[in-house]
Amino acid sequence: MNMTFRYSMPLAVLLAFGAGNAWADVTLSFLIDNNPDTVAAANALVDAYKKIAPDVTIEIEERPGGGEGDNIIKTRLATGEMSDIFLYNSGSLFKALNPAKQLLDLSDLPAQSAVKSVFKTVVTDQGKVYGVPFGTAMGGGIFYNRTVYKQLGLSVPRTWAEFMANNAKIKAAGKVAVAQTYRDTWTSQLFVLADYYNVQAVVPNFAENYTINKEKYATTPAAIKGFEHLKDVHDAGYMNEDFGAAGYDDGVRMVATGEAAHYPMLTFAIGAIKQNYPDNIKDVGFFAQPGDDASKNGLTVWMPAAIYIPASSEHKEDAKKFLDFAGSVQGCEVYMSVNPPQGPSLVNGCKLPADVPPAVSDMLPYFETEGRTAPALEFLSPVKGPALEQITVEVGSGIRPPAEAAALYDEDVRKQAQQLGLPNW
Repeated sequence: MNMTFRYSMPLAVLLAFGAGNAWADVTLSFLIDNNPDTVAAANALVDAYKKIAPDVTIEIEERPGGGEGDNIIKTRLATGEMSDIFLYNSGSLFKALNPAKQLLDLSDLPAQSAVKSVFKTVVTDQGKVYGVPFGTAMGGGIFYNRTVYKQLGLSVPRTWAEFMANNAKIKAAGKVAVAQTYRDTWTSQLFVLADYYNVQAVVPNFAENYTINKEKYATTPAAIKGFEHLKDVHDAGYMNEDFGAAGYDDGVRMVATGEAAHYPMLTFAIGAIKQNYPDNIKDVGFFAQPGDDASKNGLTVWMPAAIYIPASSEHKEDAKKFLDFAGSVQGCEVYMSVNPPQGPSLVNGCKLPADVPPAVSDMLPYFETEGRTAPALEFLSPVKGPALEQITVEVGSGIRPPAEAAALYDEDVRKQAQQLGLPNW
């Protein structure tokens, strides 16, 4: 991807650095996970920053991912041995770090003025903002084949009823309306997880009350609808016949080639489509999972990780200057030059490359209007039961009714909440 970068700094940043003053030699440590995309982007940011801060050395240290990496983060914070800068999850996992005690408040960082509020939500604790975004947003919703839609004269649905009406026309034309891929059980969760924007639109405090055991899936009509959608699609016969044996790769293929008109999925699948079906990338679009009210149509968003500064850092001001760059338009452009975006930027003014796939462009309108996006529930609450994917497979296969499934999931959630030591469980 060819892109020209301008490393001229905004006035506020120049003032923060002290334009015209000599830099004091300083070495900062930067802890990241060892995912290849993360490593590439972090090195690109450090290299770009070196051009404007030549006397600042930033040493990158890699850690493993998963539980082992999580334990490293928490142990180093607890012992005061954390690096000057570190990369970690946003959302509920971030809040488990006790930000008010262990992290540096970045609310007044100049770059924060351009960071979208939907991201600030997931790095805020007790009214203070503690991180800047590392990467682009990712949507949860429904991929659709644009060629099939054009052939059948269909419009992108804004309500669930419109979506089901489209499915009926697609089935009547002899095509698979909705690809489902339950061999990879995690893919069965999308109708429930991607419906969170619609839940929040009806029950604004659902995440907060869910965390303290005052709201449940089984007793909240808006929340149970995700399970009902699985049943709707199954019972209408809109799915591929081999839904139990098909896997994620099959779903990607089906929607890319037009074998299926729809595939509920996270937009990270754009990368797989672009790699495996490059000739079909322009045939695939994306829309948010529809709810009941077209006027409240919006997108459930999965957030990237964030960069933080521990309160124990001995180089707080120098670390803040680097984060001010990383969270700026320039930093965002550097990131996207290394890792093609899977969704919109979370920094106002950071424009996507002109050649992004249609599925990425389709997400932009949701972000351009305040209130048309919401973080996925897992970014707002630490409560997520491990059995959800098995339960959604059962509902989507016609084995278990939605009401029973929602109640079963509420019980699965209870066990996890008790393990986390959450109050009121």
